[in-house]
Parts: sequence; C-alpha cells; structure tokens
Amino acid sequence: MLLFFTLGLLVHFVFFASIFDIYFTSPLVHGMTPHFTPLPPPARRLVLLVADGLRADSLYELDENGNSRAPFLRNIIMHEGSWGISHTRVPTESRPGHVALIAGFYEDVSAVAKGWKENPVEFDSLFNESKYTWSWGSPDILPMFAKGASGDHVYTHSYDAKKEDFGAHDATKLDSWVFDNVKDFFHAARNNQSLFSKINEEKIVFFLHLLGLDTNGHAHRPSSRDYKDNIKKVDDGVKEIVSMFKHFYGNDGKTTFIFTSDHGMTDWGSHGAGHPSETLTPLITWGAGIKYPQKVSAQQFDDAFLKEWRLENWKRRDVNQADIAPLMASLIGVPFPLNSVVKMTQKKEVTLSFLFTPFKLLSDSTQLNILRKARSYIKQKKFDEVVSLCKELIHLALKGLSYYHTYDRFFLGISVVTGFVGWTSYASLLIIKSHSNLTRGVRKEVKKPSHLLPCSFVAIGILVAFFLLIQACPWTYYVYCLLPVPIWYAVLREFQVIQDLVASLLSFPLSHFVGYLLVFTLGIEILVLSFFYRYMLTAGLIAFAGWPFLTQLWTRAKTTSLSWTFFSLLLAVFPLMPVVGRKPDISLVMGAGLLLLLLSLFVVTSLMKRKGSFIKEELLVHGLQMLSTVLSMYVVYSTHSSLLKKQGLPLMNQIVSWATLASSLVVPLLSSPVLFQRLFSILLSLMSTYLLLSTGYEALFPLVLSCLMCVWIYIEQETLQQSGVSCKQQLTSIQFSYNTDITQFRQLYLDDIRRAFFLVFFLVTAFFGTGNIASINSFDLASVYCFLTVFSPFMMGALMMWKILIPFVLVMCAFEAVQLTTQLSSKSLFLIVLVISDAMALHFFFLVKDYGSWLDIGTSISHYVIVMSMTIFLVFLNGLAQLLMTKKLRLCGKPKSHLI
Repeated sequence: MLLFFTLGLLVHFVFFASIFDIYFTSPLVHGMTPHFTPLPPPARRLVLLVADGLRADSLYELDENGNSRAPFLRNIIMHEGSWGISHTRVPTESRPGHVALIAGFYEDVSAVAKGWKENPVEFDSLFNESKYTWSWGSPDILPMFAKGASGDHVYTHSYDAKKEDFGAHDATKLDSWVFDNVKDFFHAARNNQSLFSKINEEKIVFFLHLLGLDTNGHAHRPSSRDYKDNIKKVDDGVKEIVSMFKHFYGNDGKTTFIFTSDHGMTDWGSHGAGHPSETLTPLITWGAGIKYPQKVSAQQFDDAFLKEWRLENWKRRDVNQADIAPLMASLIGVPFPLNSVVKMTQKKEVTLSFLFTPFKLLSDSTQLNILRKARSYIKQKKFDEVVSLCKELIHLALKGLSYYHTYDRFFLGISVVTGFVGWTSYASLLIIKSHSNLTRGVRKEVKKPSHLLPCSFVAIGILVAFFLLIQACPWTYYVYCLLPVPIWYAVLREFQVIQDLVASLLSFPLSHFVGYLLVFTLGIEILVLSFFYRYMLTAGLIAFAGWPFLTQLWTRAKTTSLSWTFFSLLLAVFPLMPVVGRKPDISLVMGAGLLLLLLSLFVVTSLMKRKGSFIKEELLVHGLQMLSTVLSMYVVYSTHSSLLKKQGLPLMNQIVSWATLASSLVVPLLSSPVLFQRLFSILLSLMSTYLLLSTGYEALFPLVLSCLMCVWIYIEQETLQQSGVSCKQQLTSIQFSYNTDITQFRQLYLDDIRRAFFLVFFLVTAFFGTGNIASINSFDLASVYCFLTVFSPFMMGALMMWKILIPFVLVMCAFEAVQLTTQLSSKSLFLIVLVISDAMALHFFFLVKDYGSWLDIGTSISHYVIVMSMTIFLVFLNGLAQLLMTKKLRLCGKPKSHLI
C-alpha cells in the first residue's frame, strides 16, 4: 500500500505539472531584428508616471461641488495635451499592467506560476532599449525591469517594503517619498558631473511608480475620503515634478510626460478581474511630440463618461494599454521593445512533414494576395482600403499565432487523459480486489501470466519514444506520453479481477446498478458544479437534510434525524450569502463569539454534572479557552476601532493574536481524550483564531459546521447498526488513544462509498461555504489585520490559508470519530476519495483556462490543484486530526483515568 501511495503521488504530480506545458507556455520567440522609427524623435527624455490602482472615473469625474480632484491634470487636458482611456486587459494586476505599459505586450500566462512577480520568460522593454532609465517606487515592481535589462543602465530607487502598511495613518507617504526622492536626485545631479551628463543625454526615461492609491484603495475602498484625497496629493506632486523638469532643463521643450495607471479597482477594493472599474484607466499625455487639445462638438463612444466627466468638448483618444510602449519608444527614438511571436517556422521544423498541418486561413498564397492588393491600393492612394487590409492581416496573424502556439495541445491532452482514465481504473480495481467482498464469490483459478502482455507494452513504449525522438520533443513530452503505458499494463494485469467484477455485475439487478451509477454520477457533477456555483452546495445540503426520511433512520432515531435536518438546512444558508469581504460586519463576529461562549457554558455545566468525569485540570483548560474567546472578541473590536481612527494596529492586540494562533493546536491536547470533550476543546481553540481572521458572517460558519459534524457522528453509527454491523462501544464511552488501529476493522460495504462522498462534500463545503477561495484575489486583506497590516504577501497568504484550513480540521476531526465508530479503514477510504477526486479532476483538466481575467485563470488552476491534491491533502489532515484527537498532554501530576 505504501508503494501504491508513493506511485500515486508521482502520477498526480505529473498530471498536475502537465497543465503548465499544455496551457501555460510562453508564446515569445527571441532573436528578432530591432526596428527603429525612421523619423527623428521629438523628445530627448520621457517621464512616465504610473499611479498604481487609479480608476479612470475617480480621476476624471468632478466632486460634489463641481471641482476636479486633480486640477493640474485637468488643466493639462484642457490646455496642453491629449487625454483618453487606456483599456487594460485582464489580469488587472500590477505586474501584467506594467509589462503591457513598458514592454508592449500582454503578459503571457506562464507568469501565473510565479505569481506575476519574477520573470519566468525574459522580455524586452522600453527601459532596456533606452540609453538610461531611472525609476523610483515600490520594491515589488521596479526590480523586474532592472533584472531583465541588458547592461547596467536601468537604475532603481525603492523604499523599504515595510512602508506598504495597510493600517498606516497616511499611505500617501509612499507617493511623497517618490516625489521627494526625485527632487533630491536632480538636486544632487547639479553637484555630480557624471550624473549631470547622463541625465542630459537623449533617449532617457524617468519612471515614477506611485503606490499610495492602490494601498489606500485596498485599505479604505476607492469611494473613501482617503483614496480621493490621495488623488489630490498625486496631482500636487505631478505639478511640482513638471515644474522642476522645466526649470532643470531650461524649458527646452524636449520632455514628454505620460500619466496613466496599471489597473483600476473595484468598489470593494480588489482588482484582477475584468470589471470596467478595473480595466478602464486614465491616460494623459503632454509635452514634446504630443498634440495640443482639440475641441470638438460631438464624439461617438459607447459609454456616457464624457457627459459625466464634463469633457465632451475635448477630443478623447482611447488606446490599448500595450500600445503605450511603442508610443513612448517613438517619442524618444528608441527601438520598439522586441517581443516577437513568430511560430510557424519553429513548429514546422520539429514536426514530421506528413503530420504537419499549416494554418489554412493564412497560407502563403493568402499572404501574397493581401500584400499585392495593399501595394495596388497604395499606388491608387486608396489608403482607407490599405488600412482595412492591414487590420485583416493582423487579425489572421493573431489567429495563426494562437493556432501554432496550441498546436500540440490536443496531442498532449489525449496522452494525459489516457493516463488519468488508466490510473482511476487501476485504483478502482485495487479497491475491489483488496478491500471488498464483491469478487470473492466468483473467484476462479488464476492462470499463469503470459509474456505476450508485457512484451506488447514494451513495444508500445519503444514506438512512442521513437516517435517523440524524431520530432525533437521536450523531455516532458516523454513523461506525459509514456506514463500511460505502465499504468494500462497494471490495469490489464488485473484481468482476472475485471472478469470477476463483470460476473458480479451481471448477477446484480440492472435497475439497481443503473440507479447507483446515476446517483454516483449526479453526485460527482454536483461536486464539480459547486466549484462554480456555490448554490449547488445549498442544493446538496437540502438533499442531505431529506436523507433520513428516505431511509429507516427516521423511525430508529427521530431526535438525531431532526437534528441532522436542522443543521443541514442551517448550513445550506451560507453558500447563498455574498462572498466574504464585500461587506464587513464586525457585529456578526461579536455575535459568533457570544454564541460560542453560551455553548461553552452549556457544555461545561453539563459535564460538571457528571460525577468523576470532569476534573479540575480540565475545568481549567476549558476556562482558559473561554478566556481566549473573550480576548479574541476584544482584539477584533479594538483593532477595527483603531484602524478606523488611523491609529494602526495596537502592539498588544498583535501579541494576543499571535499567541492565540500559536496555542490553538496545543491547548486541545490538554483536554480529556473522551470523544465529545476533545472535539469541543478543538472547536473552542480553533474558533478563537477564526474569530481573529473574520470580518463578517463567516465567523458563524465553523460553529454551524461543527454542530452538523457532531450529529454526523451519531447518525453514522445508526446507519451502521441498521446495516447489521454490531458496534463495539457506545459513543459516550469512546476514548481516543495513541495505538487506535482502524486499518483492519472490516471490508468495505456499498454504503461506505456514500460516507466517502459525504466527506468530500463536506470538505468542498468547507472550501466554498463562505466564498470563492480558489483565487487569492477573492480574499479581503482586512481578514489578517489583527495579525499584521504591513504588506507581506507570503505571511498574509499563510494566515488566509490557515483560516481556510480551520473548517477542514473540524471536518476531519469529526470523520476521525466516524471512522472509529463505524470501524472503517483509512486506506480503503483514501482509495474511494482518490477515485472521486480523480473523476472531478478529469472535469477540471478540460476547464483550465489560459485566457481571461487573473481571477478566471487563477481559479481554473486552483480548482484543478484542489481536486488533484485532495487525497494527499486528506492524508495530511488525517494525521493532524489524529494528533489533535489522540495526543494527551498534562499540566502536572500523573495521568488519571476518565470514566463515564
């Protein structure tokens, strides 16, 4: 079995890695010839100002008094330059936005594997092509352009990452730092001859990255006074910088200014998706080479922004974000950034001629015909027709690029799917062979294995390897294409089991078989759909609520059945609620804390009435846990009030929060190992931490989930007794111990598939019960403000991950009790879950996206990762649950027995 799980881990790692070869490879091809603009450049220098997270409407709209929040930039629009909207593409994140602005291409999705931070593929940029570039701003943005530059001519000046504090009194200090350092830089240049000569060269760039608006938007929302005041601060800073440049260069008219943003922001302070508030960013240009404002009487746009912003009389020029890079290159006379995407020749060289299928819509004859027509139209001075032909050629070229870039996708997809189906089949056969009685009644004499089967598969493997070799395929192709060979060999080696299975199924009533198959398929589809539509969890929980009434459980255990129905329906409400973070409500967090305290008082009082079952040490432990809950409620309220007053995160609150988190996995080990006492202690400890990580209704979720899990333990014992299996112990007398062995209890029954499905469903509910956790973009950073407010993506991500894990741990602790009370084998359970998760993974393999928003791309990958790692994750959670349920620590004295 250990060998099987090791192989399973390897196979699933290969299947997971395959999506990055199939969906997420870079389309860039390097080594192209630089292209210079033939005209003399109008500017010697360019100043690029990027206000990170600035929405177009927030800058252009007038306030309630009819005044602009950015009067200097408004004056530029009306008297000095050109303006419009820069249309960004999803994902609307800082890295892809800056790559589009400065490198001139939309970030390829291979960067998703590195979180849009590092350079997974080296690319050219305006900075690289410039003679010198000086940049000031965030340490998260500047280094990636310096790292990819050739030579030592891109200089970066960044502040400490600790300054990116969402709880800071004034986040505009990030922008003030940039403006002040630029002024200091030019002041120092007057006394530094070497620097002075450099900044008087031509083809130079100054880049000012302004992060204050993004920080204030995340912390306070774009509709807040902080965000709007920050716009005024940026406007004042830009005015000072422009004045300084004009003075330093003697008003020579050779400076171009470009003011824009990398992305916008939603009303609730997030970005990454494709909402207009995220994709519409401002663009204001003035100076050398830029047209002066043009007054017009009417403009045709599909939106009503011109009238709203009272700019209908000034010509608006919209651009695509990636087109700003060639514009800037033309203005200062440097080569356009080279990020070519030529693919046909590359693919043709490594594909067998009789297998190569060219892109038919843009054949050689079609290209020559379009070029011939274009030259003819130019001679006839029909320039509109020439432009139309060029647009057609560009459209076809982009379609051809996509065709050749995904040329191998179908071939690789077939290989991976073949391996998927084979592995799932093998796992199913292993369940039938080793953990069930299904085939034992018809087992026949095993025949001596033939050498024909292994020889056949060896021959297939050699043919596949030779086919890949002559096409010069990457080594990863060998892995994906050869892996199915041994998997299917292992499946066909179990031919006797397959025969026995078929014989057993033929003796099974057809209607029952079809019914079970339909129920199983429907269950899988509901699980898959719940990843996209949370209300499917509600539908599933409603079905769960009615389950006791469709069986004999209602007649055997009315109270347990009613409790199961009540808590199932109560839990079904949560997936219908809005995604967590959109509307924070601290009063709900306080309410969850109070309910937890009331439940604690009830449980402690009940336990104290049982003689000999509740000693002073345990009373002390529960008392400490209740005190921890009170402290957590205070910290949440106090931190929320402090941040509203812009007083930052109090140090004492931070210490209490981290101490609560650190003790949450230790304190339960001090409680009694009696089943329900230990479960309640785990709930108290984990809920204290969960309250600190909550911002609204989700604080109630683990409480309701735990109640349902408690009833699940009772109802599963009832179902086992109903099936005729005797239970060795009553629930109230069960204690967990170190050497509890549930691996050899019994063979699997058909009802155990239902138990495994319940487990997977509850785990999925723990994932999506309060929102979409499949992408980090869907989280509200306010969840971690009790622990830290300084921007730290890894620490914040780890805290959010622990928040997700807490409901998981509660589910697995309950299932640990279910396994013990129903005498269910862990190994057989994992095999069933493996089959369920692989069936789901096959769905998500075809649903992985390499286009669309960062939220869409990240979510599709996360869905695939979640189900692929479910079995491995389950092993980890099972180990953690066993530790929490069986380990017993003592404060002092010798161990005492716990009798009930």
